[in-house]
Amino acid sequence: MPSAKAHELNDREKEILKSVIKSYISSGKPVGSRVLSKKRKDNLSPATIRNIMSDLEEAGYLEQPHTSAGRVPTDKGYRFYVDNLLDSTKLNRSDQESINQSIFKTDSHDGVMERISQTISMATNNIGFVISPSLGHNLLKHIEFIHLGECKILVIIVSKSGLVQNRVIRVEEQFTQRELDQTAGFVKENYSGCGLLYIRNDVVQKMGEEKALYDKLLKNFILLCSRGLIDEVSEEDVDIYVDGASNLISKPEFTDSMRMRSIFKTFEKKGKLVKILNECIYGKPGEGLRIIIGSENSIPGMRDYSLISSPLTHLDHNLGSVGILGPTRMEYARAITVVDYITKLYGQILNAN
Repeated sequence: MPSAKAHELNDREKEILKSVIKSYISSGKPVGSRVLSKKRKDNLSPATIRNIMSDLEEAGYLEQPHTSAGRVPTDKGYRFYVDNLLDSTKLNRSDQESINQSIFKTDSHDGVMERISQTISMATNNIGFVISPSLGHNLLKHIEFIHLGECKILVIIVSKSGLVQNRVIRVEEQFTQRELDQTAGFVKENYSGCGLLYIRNDVVQKMGEEKALYDKLLKNFILLCSRGLIDEVSEEDVDIYVDGASNLISKPEFTDSMRMRSIFKTFEKKGKLVKILNECIYGKPGEGLRIIIGSENSIPGMRDYSLISSPLTHLDHNLGSVGILGPTRMEYARAITVVDYITKLYGQILNAN
């Protein structure tokens, strides 16, 4: 859906629309002209406000759920609000400290994705999610080979994004621990900072080159790869971390038990959820923060929701996405600020590694 243009509404209409949306976001109840009149300092009469709201309804920015009820924003109204009327906000120091403490831990980076999704959920009272780097695009930071005996080797791969993968591979060849340490050093020296998909393709190419036969360290690495080290790397292999689905229970929009069952069923099926979120957040290359509101979603089951997402990038590599999923009646200013702040924190985590 194209963004609404600012010149379509006059200043007073913009003020009324903004007031209706802010009141509805706060209360979850249709907004009447009398409520707005009491909050204004210019003594604009309920009748005048009602006429403006009627014009906004005719233009598609508001709708009236019931004849006697007040009005609520439409998706078009939310879009105009987000694009033209949203007040810029910054997280206060307390929020920043709370988020920092939640994400930065001294133990390890193993749970960084879980912590980010949990932190987003807690900070916004919506659903927080992280789509992790695809396995193929994980950038190598550290690799270690540990001899387990009985023809088995433990491989520990640590990525720049903080993910730790442990894999046990079986080998027919005999390796000493010293040879494994030397091979790990060779990999770090030659492939540190490279994506695993690139490493796999490079190794496959070198398998066919005669020079591989004369470089023992490379030969050892090729042997280990051929035993299942990175032969399962693919573009589509992703992980998704979701937290806070229960936050929806307390929201008026989801008192309908059928609607709640539908969203929880979606979250139970990882493959479906990844497909939905990937389709919703897919944007143009280089596009930053993205906001999809209600019917702008191409998937029918997502048209009661808004999604705010931001790509995770490092050195021009796409490392996944982070974002918020919630009802269209969400606090957009805070949600956008939280996503933007956490995206920058994630960048700090990568730069520190």
